[in-house]
Amino acid sequence: MTTAHAAVPHPAPAPDPAGPPPLLRVRDLTMAFPGRRRSAPVRAVDGVGFDLAEGETLGLVGESGCGKSTTGRMIVRLLEPTSGSVTYAGRDVTHLSQRALKPLRREIQMVFQDPHSSLNPRQSVARIIADPLLVQGSSAADARARAQELMELVGLIPEHADRFPHEFSGGQAQRIGIARALATGPRLVVADEPVSALDVSVQAQIVNLMERLQAELGLAYLFIAHDLSVVKRVCDRVAVMYLGRIVEIGAKDRVYEAPAHPYTRALLSAVPLPDPAAERSRERITLLGDPPSPAAPPPGCTFHPRCPKAQAVCRVEAPPLRSIAAGEPREVACHFPETDGPV
Repeated sequence: MTTAHAAVPHPAPAPDPAGPPPLLRVRDLTMAFPGRRRSAPVRAVDGVGFDLAEGETLGLVGESGCGKSTTGRMIVRLLEPTSGSVTYAGRDVTHLSQRALKPLRREIQMVFQDPHSSLNPRQSVARIIADPLLVQGSSAADARARAQELMELVGLIPEHADRFPHEFSGGQAQRIGIARALATGPRLVVADEPVSALDVSVQAQIVNLMERLQAELGLAYLFIAHDLSVVKRVCDRVAVMYLGRIVEIGAKDRVYEAPAHPYTRALLSAVPLPDPAAERSRERITLLGDPPSPAAPPPGCTFHPRCPKAQAVCRVEAPPLRSIAAGEPREVACHFPETDGPV
């Protein structure tokens, strides 16, 4: 019998044998931070697994503190995983040394949530964007020229290259962050809440920019967010996280049209519908209480204390992530997945 205190292996769906291997493969990824005094380690991420194809966008969603940003930081190796593996382009990169990571940095980059706090206020925009190129060995002249090209690519005025971050709005600062991420010509960009710190009027502009860059450059995105409306627009597939684990993952249309996990259904029931009549008639799913602390997760399914469908087995056995039907393009970690269609 498996409890919440032991990681449950979450194998991601295998790619089509006839197709190319995934660009990114994550298996059983775990991040355990030291507990206070003599308490057990805190599993911020607990056995996460998924694949990401070349040119694809996978949305990673969930409430604050569910482990989605920690997952992204482990993939770009800003955090060292406790266990599990990250394979990029067929190569295991989980525990590469800092020297071995240097060429990988050209391939995998990150866009951060708060644009201003992620930019060095003492550096000009040209230096911020050129910095990754200088680290990789480019000359100062070549790096500056490339920085100005990237400024134009993301919708900034190249003549402003010698200005500083405080002279730009939030949306413009995020464009600088995106330009910096593109400097080395990556194939994969981990975007950690890239629009959540921006005004609503600016969010759409940044989303449009990211979609255009993906189409032009063939980028793959791991798009981390809590705004389900943005994720629905941007992503091809969606993975829903709760308390450090993926509880549902699959094609966007299937997850949004017929969510199978009770937590996914609750999240989607809070997203406004464009049809006023449908919005008035729909039933909101209200969850009891707050998510448990990852320092003291409940036994069994970690969602069971808040789940309206919980039964006895949910309190003692953690469900694995598995397909709910033959040919179904998604997996769900639930003993009693929903089959009622949309919320």
